[in-house]
Amino acid sequence: MMKAARIVEPQKPLEISEVETPHPQDVQVLVKVKTVGVCHSDLHLWEGGYDTGDGFMKVTDRGVKFPVIPGHEIVGTVTEVGKAVQGIGVGDNVLVYPWIGCGVCSACRIGNDNLCDTPRSLGLFQNGGYAEYVLVPHFKFLAKVVGIDLDAAASLACSGLTAYTAIKKSNANSQHNMVIFGAGGLGLMGVQIARALTNANIICVDIDDAKLAIAKEMGADHTINSKDPETIQKILGLCNNKGADCVIDFVNAPPTVRMGLAIIRKRGTLVLVGLFGGSIDLSLVTIPLKSITIQGAYTGNYNDMLELLGLARRGVINPFISKRYKLSEANNALEDLKSRKIVGRAVINP
Repeated sequence: MMKAARIVEPQKPLEISEVETPHPQDVQVLVKVKTVGVCHSDLHLWEGGYDTGDGFMKVTDRGVKFPVIPGHEIVGTVTEVGKAVQGIGVGDNVLVYPWIGCGVCSACRIGNDNLCDTPRSLGLFQNGGYAEYVLVPHFKFLAKVVGIDLDAAASLACSGLTAYTAIKKSNANSQHNMVIFGAGGLGLMGVQIARALTNANIICVDIDDAKLAIAKEMGADHTINSKDPETIQKILGLCNNKGADCVIDFVNAPPTVRMGLAIIRKRGTLVLVGLFGGSIDLSLVTIPLKSITIQGAYTGNYNDMLELLGLARRGVINPFISKRYKLSEANNALEDLKSRKIVGRAVINP
């Protein structure tokens, strides 16, 4: 038996109890969880869905079944392997790639499991890491962790991976002025990655001065508190009054998207990442006239995660872990995240 924190019903406290410990077969691997990240996706799962602007999209409509053990940013030690496992052995410290697909759709066939038509992601569609052990369906979803703090490595499976993909999607290497909305765990990672991979003039926007101060430390050239009524004018001023070449919105709420559309320059790229929800009215004629690109970014593939691990190993990026919880404090962790008490990333250490 093992301890686990399960979502039994949306918006009800997680149930912390003893459940059966799984045992691996064939290509499966059992991992003893050392660290699991506390992510906004866990919060959406706990709340039962997403605000679409036209209503509420239930996670159960997407295939989630309760009860489920949340947690998809998982680092741990291999304790048991199936008979067909290769290249991974008992005692290895591993980062788990959680965005598991069906294996047969067009996305999965080219390695983009994160974009699968019928996803089976750990911590969402099957049990995840808010537990003492997690069963990984195939050894190919594991990456050995060497030379990096295990707590810090956990965020690379989701927040780091998402930020990395968003920066790459923005074609950032050719950009001059980059605006990043949000200085939470995602945004701060985005600032670090942008600083490491680009020569862009990075402008970070948030409503929290403490978070903006950290963004400056992590490489932002300029920071602006969006409570300032002159925010749009200030951003444009920092972009030679031509607008931003790219905007990466790690919040993706109606006010930030409207602001992004107001500051994007001709031929610019707007990458929407966050899952805040809601909807906006679009001035359709401005999209072709300005020839802008609007695209979404959702995590990344396994190879992206390996690239990110390499950057962390070389010290190019340093995931910022600000708070640690015990498994028994899983409810506190989600409540703190919901009430914006967490700066950077928080983890649970089962």
